[in-house]
Amino acid sequence: YVASTDQQKHAMQVAMDFAGDFDRHARSGETLIFAGLPGTGKGHLAAAVMNKLMPNRLPIYTTCLDLIRSVRDTWRRDSKASESDVLDEYERAALLIVDEIGVQYGTEGEQTILFDVIDRRYRQMKPSIFITNQDRAGFTQYVGERAYDRMRQTARWVAFDWPSYRPQARREAA
Repeated sequence: YVASTDQQKHAMQVAMDFAGDFDRHARSGETLIFAGLPGTGKGHLAAAVMNKLMPNRLPIYTTCLDLIRSVRDTWRRDSKASESDVLDEYERAALLIVDEIGVQYGTEGEQTILFDVIDRRYRQMKPSIFITNQDRAGFTQYVGERAYDRMRQTARWVAFDWPSYRPQARREAA
């Protein structure tokens, strides 16, 4: 992760502090919301937090669509897992990282699944990291008002307000 600006250094410090003092965050259920344009390092920093916690704690890193699909897959007759099994797994994870919030369709059914996951973690005071390219209004639209209202109590919004690093990384790799 290249932190050239004060904003980038701030985002990196938030991630480092979160990972470094994870026990405190695990007790309080603190959540981070990494929000900004694609290619700004949100997923990179979330993965760094995850890597810092392993192997002592087992985080789950998933996309929002994959989370929704994993719950919906339990609705098939031949499913080996029940819906409760999958939801319990998301609830028990030491850290849940959900990437690409805002890529899903934003249907009421998707919001219900997301609410269930968010609410379970909220009630159990479990920390999470949510990653989105949306602003606050867009993020709230995708997760739903009820879910966002719970997040506001424990979540810290971290803005990634700078251009994508991917074009520069490509030039450097060439």
